[in-house]
Amino acid sequence: MSNLIKLHKGLDIKLQGKAEETLLSLKSNGHYAMVPDDFEGVTPKVVVNEGDMVKAGDALFVNKQYPEVSFASPVSGKVTAVVRGERRKVLCVKVEADKEQSYVDFGKKDVAKMDAKAVIESLLKAGIFGYINQLPYAVSTNPQVMPKAIFVSALRDKPLACDFEYEVKGQEHDFQTGLSALAKIAKTYLGVGKGSALEGMKDVEVTVFDGPCPAGNVGVQVNHLDPVNKGEVVWTIGDPTTVLFIGRLFNSGKTDLRRLVALCGSEVKKPCHVEMLVGEELSTLLSNSYDADHHVRIINGNVLTGRQTNKDGYLGAHTSEITVIPEGDDADEFAGWIMPRLKQFSVNRSYFSWLQGKKAYALDARVKGGERHMIMSGEYDRVLPMDIYGEYLIKAVITGDIDKMEQLGIYEISPEDFALAEFVDSSKLELQRIVREGLDLLRKENA
Repeated sequence: MSNLIKLHKGLDIKLQGKAEETLLSLKSNGHYAMVPDDFEGVTPKVVVNEGDMVKAGDALFVNKQYPEVSFASPVSGKVTAVVRGERRKVLCVKVEADKEQSYVDFGKKDVAKMDAKAVIESLLKAGIFGYINQLPYAVSTNPQVMPKAIFVSALRDKPLACDFEYEVKGQEHDFQTGLSALAKIAKTYLGVGKGSALEGMKDVEVTVFDGPCPAGNVGVQVNHLDPVNKGEVVWTIGDPTTVLFIGRLFNSGKTDLRRLVALCGSEVKKPCHVEMLVGEELSTLLSNSYDADHHVRIINGNVLTGRQTNKDGYLGAHTSEITVIPEGDDADEFAGWIMPRLKQFSVNRSYFSWLQGKKAYALDARVKGGERHMIMSGEYDRVLPMDIYGEYLIKAVITGDIDKMEQLGIYEISPEDFALAEFVDSSKLELQRIVREGLDLLRKENA
């Protein structure tokens, strides 16, 4: 019997262009790249050279702070480039895929006969461990500190999100194996949505979260189940596909980084799903998928937390959506925001569109206003279902008051928890960036 937690705070944003449950067959162009910035808190040290031949599962780079944490190549092939930016920062490691793929054989394992140490060592060798994050600080986790608990969220409820229930069909055995492996390390909690087919998963404590977005945020689930106090560490998996990666490793003995991706957004001609590998170039997916004459924004991820990219970008390590929406820089509206309208969404019912019920909108990327003084209006609290004072915490981060940050619960949060607050914020502050800077400051001070 699973637990039920009912949440009332939050906001479901209905957008046009949700991916249908159809699978598009995609032929890759063979270009792949692993991007260190996909793994928050990792300082990469490249362990391959241009021209090296690698197998799927071989390490491309490691975390300089914890060298045992490696990040595996998704394909076998030739390392074509190590791309660096300012101050020799590693931007990505590119691999040209072989026509016939070969894998490092890590050997099939029976999870039931393994202990925590064996599970962690297997994940480290296969280059998958770095996909697990931790609280506090919302960074790729430290394998040297054991967690008090592990939290997995299988509920994707952000706008246009790829439905994990659809992705996991036919892969339930791998998902169960992944959960059982994590349960060997520490007590594991699984958060699911109402009516989920995953309520029957074994070896974990299943909790049903019923409420609007961001009920699926793993940080929200931690806050309601077992909050993080100073000095404590929990491991978090907000991207449930990571559990599939873990399960496939033990069931097949291979590093298999396949994932289902939703091609979505109001500008996409035929929103659908496609199977891709982590790090795969987006040009094949995006060619002819939208009107090239339109000014669009391509987002590697969802509209709330994703990063802007282009056709030459690569699928992110935790990305389950590629979203295409209007940029909005060519919009020409008479009298601007002051005109009454029916086709635009407003949280505060500034437009008459709220009379039309649960209508799906084609929103663009405009901010519609400049940054201004912070208004203490309670806006954050209405969409933040956590036991923290969001506005006061943001003020403490801006002023660099570490004591206040700790008192107000910064150890429990991640930037994505403030994504909806950023959307509704009338002050137009970049809340996710502010939270990330606060977490980085705290991590540096406590190092």
